[in-house]
Amino acid sequence: MTAEHGGPPGPAPEAPLPRVLCDTAELLALGGDARAGALWRLAEAGRQLDANVVRVPAGGRVGTHTEPDLDVLLLVLDGSATLVRTDDELVLRAGILTWLPHGSTRAVVAGPGGVTYLTVHRRRPGMRVQPPEAADRLRPGGA
Repeated sequence: MTAEHGGPPGPAPEAPLPRVLCDTAELLALGGDARAGALWRLAEAGRQLDANVVRVPAGGRVGTHTEPDLDVLLLVLDGSATLVRTDDELVLRAGILTWLPHGSTRAVVAGPGGVTYLTVHRRRPGMRVQPPEAADRLRPGGA
């Protein structure tokens, strides 16, 4: 018998445990200038956050963009970069933690030795396929 049928309750679901996901020192040692892009991504099921370790080679750039919905934390792990803002530029080096508020426009330009950084932000909800009539309700004048 199960608990829903009047029997004793089953075992309690196991609570998630904190755990090590990545050793950034090892990741940096492997990275070098040969690797660029996302070196690591948070991929745990049921997470509420997204996180990435990103490598941009010397002189490389993350183009100017505006994030309309998400605040982002950016922590420089190695190297240096220039954070280009709408009104000025900030020099970022290893250890600098930067808040990129939603709605802000920015670009990242890697320094002469490149830059490796960690970004963390709230996870975007996944896309859901809905029937056509659901889209009609979202249109002006829709039901």
